[in-house]
Amino acid sequence: MENEKQYLFDNPRNVKRLLNCFYVICAILVVLDFVIHRHIVHSWENLWAFYPIYGFVGCVVLVLVATWMRTFLMRDEDYYDPNGSGAEGGAHDVDA
Repeated sequence: MENEKQYLFDNPRNVKRLLNCFYVICAILVVLDFVIHRHIVHSWENLWAFYPIYGFVGCVVLVLVATWMRTFLMRDEDYYDPNGSGAEGGAHDVDA
Protein backbone atom coordinates (compact mmCIF):
# COMPACT_ATOMS: atom_id res chain seq x y z
CA MET A 1 0.00 0.00 0.00
CA GLU A 2 3.05 2.25 0.03
CA ASN A 3 2.96 2.85 -3.71
CA GLU A 4 -0.65 4.07 -3.82
CA LYS A 5 -1.10 7.35 -5.64
CA GLN A 6 -1.60 10.28 -3.30
CA TYR A 7 -4.19 12.80 -4.39
CA LEU A 8 -4.30 16.41 -3.31
CA PHE A 9 -7.06 16.04 -0.73
CA ASP A 10 -5.79 12.76 0.75
CA ASN A 11 -3.57 14.83 3.00
CA PRO A 12 -5.60 16.35 5.88
CA ARG A 13 -3.29 19.39 5.94
CA ASN A 14 -4.36 20.27 2.39
CA VAL A 15 -8.03 20.01 3.33
CA LYS A 16 -7.40 22.25 6.33
CA ARG A 17 -5.62 24.80 4.12
CA LEU A 18 -8.49 24.82 1.64
CA LEU A 19 -11.07 25.32 4.40
CA ASN A 20 -9.01 28.16 5.86
CA CYS A 21 -8.91 29.81 2.43
CA PHE A 22 -12.68 29.52 2.17
CA TYR A 23 -13.10 31.05 5.65
CA VAL A 24 -10.84 33.98 4.75
CA ILE A 25 -12.72 34.56 1.49
CA CYS A 26 -16.06 34.48 3.34
CA ALA A 27 -14.78 36.98 5.90
CA ILE A 28 -13.57 39.30 3.14
CA LEU A 29 -16.95 39.09 1.42
CA VAL A 30 -18.78 39.93 4.66
CA VAL A 31 -16.57 42.98 5.15
CA LEU A 32 -17.06 44.04 1.53
CA ASP A 33 -20.83 43.78 1.99
CA PHE A 34 -20.61 46.78 4.32
CA VAL A 35 -18.26 48.75 2.06
CA ILE A 36 -19.47 48.23 -1.51
CA HIS A 37 -22.58 50.08 -2.63
CA ARG A 38 -25.10 47.77 -4.26
CA HIS A 39 -27.60 49.03 -6.80
CA ILE A 40 -30.77 47.53 -5.42
CA VAL A 41 -34.09 47.22 -7.19
CA HIS A 42 -36.28 46.01 -4.33
CA SER A 43 -36.21 47.23 -0.74
CA TRP A 44 -35.64 43.76 0.74
CA GLU A 45 -32.30 43.57 -1.08
CA ASN A 46 -31.04 46.20 1.32
CA LEU A 47 -31.49 43.87 4.32
CA TRP A 48 -28.30 42.65 5.95
CA ALA A 49 -27.33 39.13 4.75
CA PHE A 50 -30.14 39.06 2.19
CA TYR A 51 -28.10 37.29 -0.48
CA PRO A 52 -26.66 34.55 1.78
CA ILE A 53 -30.13 33.83 3.16
CA TYR A 54 -31.60 33.89 -0.34
CA GLY A 55 -28.93 31.46 -1.55
CA PHE A 56 -29.42 29.12 1.41
CA VAL A 57 -33.20 29.07 0.98
CA GLY A 58 -32.73 28.44 -2.75
CA CYS A 59 -30.47 25.44 -2.05
CA VAL A 60 -32.90 24.00 0.50
CA VAL A 61 -35.79 24.37 -1.95
CA LEU A 62 -33.70 22.72 -4.66
CA VAL A 63 -32.98 19.71 -2.41
CA LEU A 64 -36.63 19.41 -1.39
CA VAL A 65 -37.86 19.58 -5.00
CA ALA A 66 -35.25 17.00 -6.05
CA THR A 67 -36.35 14.69 -3.23
CA TRP A 68 -39.98 15.05 -4.31
CA MET A 69 -39.08 14.43 -7.98
CA ARG A 70 -37.23 11.26 -6.97
CA THR A 71 -40.54 9.67 -5.97
CA PHE A 72 -41.79 9.53 -9.55
CA LEU A 73 -38.50 9.49 -11.48
CA MET A 74 -36.98 6.56 -9.59
CA ARG A 75 -36.80 3.25 -11.42
CA ASP A 76 -36.52 -0.27 -10.08
CA GLU A 77 -33.07 -1.69 -9.55
CA ASP A 78 -33.45 -4.09 -12.46
CA TYR A 79 -35.09 -1.54 -14.80
CA TYR A 80 -32.60 -2.06 -17.64
CA ASP A 81 -32.19 -5.80 -17.05
CA PRO A 82 -35.60 -7.17 -16.00
CA ASN A 83 -34.60 -10.80 -16.59
CA GLY A 84 -31.68 -10.54 -14.21
CA SER A 85 -29.29 -12.00 -16.74
CA GLY A 86 -26.52 -9.53 -15.88
CA ALA A 87 -23.28 -9.47 -17.84
CA GLU A 88 -22.97 -13.25 -18.08
CA GLY A 89 -25.73 -14.07 -20.54
CA GLY A 90 -27.39 -10.97 -21.88
CA ALA A 91 -28.60 -10.21 -25.39
CA HIS A 92 -25.34 -8.40 -26.14
CA ASP A 93 -23.16 -11.51 -25.87
CA VAL A 94 -21.74 -12.52 -29.23
CA ASP A 95 -20.17 -15.93 -29.75
CA ALA A 96 -17.47 -15.63 -32.35
